[in-house]
Amino acid sequence: MPKKKMLEAVELYLKSEFQTTPAEATPDQLHTAVSRSLMAGIADRWHASAEKHQNTRHAYYFSAEFLMGRMIYNNLLCLGMTEEIGQLLEKNGASLDAFEEVEDCALGNGGLGRLAACFLDSAATLNLPLDGYGIRYKYGLFKQKIEGGFQKEEADDWTRYGDPWSLRREDEAVRVEFADQTIVAVPYDMPIIGYNTSNIGTLRLWQAEPVQAFDFNLFNAQQYDAAVAERNRAEDISRVLYPNDSTDDGKILRLKQQYFFCSASLQDIIRKYKKTYGNDFSHFAEMNAIQLNDTHPVISIPELIRLLTDGEGLSFDYALDICKQVFSYTNHTILAEALEKWSQHLMERTIPRVFHIIVMLDQYLGGELHQKGITGDKEYSMHILQHGTVHMAYMAIYCSRYINGVAQLHTEILKNDVLRDWYQIYPEKFQNKTNGITQRRWLALCNPELSDLLTRLLGNESWKTDLSQLKQLEKYVEDEKVMQELCEIKLHSHQKLAEFVQKKDGITIDPNTCFDVQIKRLHEYKRQFLNILAILELYYEIAEGSLTDFTPTTFIFGAKSAPGYARAKGIIKLINEVAALIDRDDRVRGKIKVAFLSNYNVSYAEKIIAAADVSEQISTAGKEASGTGNMKLMANGAVTLGTLDGANIEIVEEAGSINEYIFGATVDEIRSVQEHYNPNGMYHNDYKIKRVLDALVNGTLNDGGSGIFRELHDSIVYGASWHRPDQYFLLLDFERYLEAKKQVARDYKDQLVFAKKRWMNICNSGKFSSDRTIREYAKDIWHIEEV
Repeated sequence: MPKKKMLEAVELYLKSEFQTTPAEATPDQLHTAVSRSLMAGIADRWHASAEKHQNTRHAYYFSAEFLMGRMIYNNLLCLGMTEEIGQLLEKNGASLDAFEEVEDCALGNGGLGRLAACFLDSAATLNLPLDGYGIRYKYGLFKQKIEGGFQKEEADDWTRYGDPWSLRREDEAVRVEFADQTIVAVPYDMPIIGYNTSNIGTLRLWQAEPVQAFDFNLFNAQQYDAAVAERNRAEDISRVLYPNDSTDDGKILRLKQQYFFCSASLQDIIRKYKKTYGNDFSHFAEMNAIQLNDTHPVISIPELIRLLTDGEGLSFDYALDICKQVFSYTNHTILAEALEKWSQHLMERTIPRVFHIIVMLDQYLGGELHQKGITGDKEYSMHILQHGTVHMAYMAIYCSRYINGVAQLHTEILKNDVLRDWYQIYPEKFQNKTNGITQRRWLALCNPELSDLLTRLLGNESWKTDLSQLKQLEKYVEDEKVMQELCEIKLHSHQKLAEFVQKKDGITIDPNTCFDVQIKRLHEYKRQFLNILAILELYYEIAEGSLTDFTPTTFIFGAKSAPGYARAKGIIKLINEVAALIDRDDRVRGKIKVAFLSNYNVSYAEKIIAAADVSEQISTAGKEASGTGNMKLMANGAVTLGTLDGANIEIVEEAGSINEYIFGATVDEIRSVQEHYNPNGMYHNDYKIKRVLDALVNGTLNDGGSGIFRELHDSIVYGASWHRPDQYFLLLDFERYLEAKKQVARDYKDQLVFAKKRWMNICNSGKFSSDRTIREYAKDIWHIEEV
């Protein structure tokens, strides 16, 4: 549909559906009208793209999370209609800013889900036949409120004003069967619009519903209660992202979620395949590639075998051979807690036929290991089924064509440590695919002023589809006029963020300070705890007068803790208590500020990332697989203050160590000190460490009587029953980190010199585009080509 027709359709939609005009419509009405009109306008292109995808070898991305964020702005950008829609709204007394009221589509927890969203964006832009499958959670990641410094969770009813970017496809619903219930999986399709291209991908999200439609008129009172219970039981499966799994019931619900979306997706793929090839499955592996995004979708492997054997009459050997050609597995972490394992008894209770197939897979694996000369304890340690526990990562490795890590260091750790035995047996399966981010959303959309500068200097917009083009702009690093303009753009971003923070969180921040940012999921290995302890020491030194030349800095945190993660929630409380301590002290006012921004999400990130000066990437070396926040911040001109961990290593390689602030123990150094590491001794012998940790327990900071600050203190000094003292080596890195913070503050005083560091980060961010990552997946793993 031509742009003019789409614009006319917006006004017509408002009139027919809401009996209103653009000038009088509410933000939600405007959003629905624009979204639905654009959806209608791309319908033919979307259908044509789906046909092209189906008629060639194509790939599917299976992920429990897709953190899409707010769709409207990105889709307008990709369709080239931002200006036209903006003009239409302004002509009628409205504005694009009205869409700021629209809820994020927060169907993800962090980097894993945002990566999946970036990958779909890149594939659509590159005309690659990739589509996504996941779950349409009724409630997205919880909304976070801060009350008394503590995190409080509220349900995120993201569709309460509708979901205009989704299309319900009830005609393609499928049934999913568990041992104790049968449910219907109803697909909702979202268009993934490629930038400046006709290609449109599809993200199909499944919603769980009861088999029998709910009709008040069909039931007597007793039947009504039973029907309500059955409906709720079915809908629970797609109700929330990552249900609490501290009980067996919670574990079963989470297992059902995973099996639900994997079974529905595989049934859908088989249905599409059979439209062309009927019952001949000799072309299935030739036409389909399936990427398993972490261990959550690995249950797909035995499920595909079940569908092909029980449903289509193939032999087990034939079905297994197909699996080994179709599936590939991305490992996102070396943390044992995230390498999923399921107990045998829960699987037998929930999906007994699938568990029987897993047992058979384990037997086949044992035979293959014997053939390769692997026996005894080593063989048993590699089995899928050990001591009544199913190891999902091992099943993924055995049955996948390729296994990849997501940064150079991460992949090497997998090969040489975590999955060493597997790498020795199947070296040909292992690859590295360093993560990336889409520059359309994370630069063009979130930082239009910087984007305009880059386009003007480059002479074209080629960087929007080839971020490596920015390398040509390095020559401007010595152009004082350009560097001054860059400073002005950053200051303007500071001002916009300060206004937004004041409006949203009621926190006053000074736009003329350095913005030091740590925004990511709250987890101990990411070490927000280290950050706030170092800030507390800076506070002490400024207050006592021993640190006199510290550049005024605002330390910005954005993070959510998993609801049941008590220690992470305690760190949030600690950050807010240190913020309050600093705010009360006239001695440091104007020199240092801490701001914890509530309900951090994609839309908040877009504003923070554009404004950031310093990107805190301080995870314990060897623990962060890659990171993608570091890439977004780099592309927007933030310098990295971080450890040699994840993709930080490659950022330093690209932009140069002189333009980053790297500190702390390396992976090798941590390995060398582990045996004799004594944080208790460091606590007693280092007065800086002692005073910041003592502040948690001597009344300086108030944890509201929860006891959590004592628990945080003891986790470092004494450890706990399940871990050694200071398991993430905060104290080992404390002094070096503190000095790195001070060095940043010293360098920031000379804005032109600091601007050069910013510029070199921007110009060398090309490697970290998800376009590059997806090209590598397409060539090396999926073997798909442009359509």
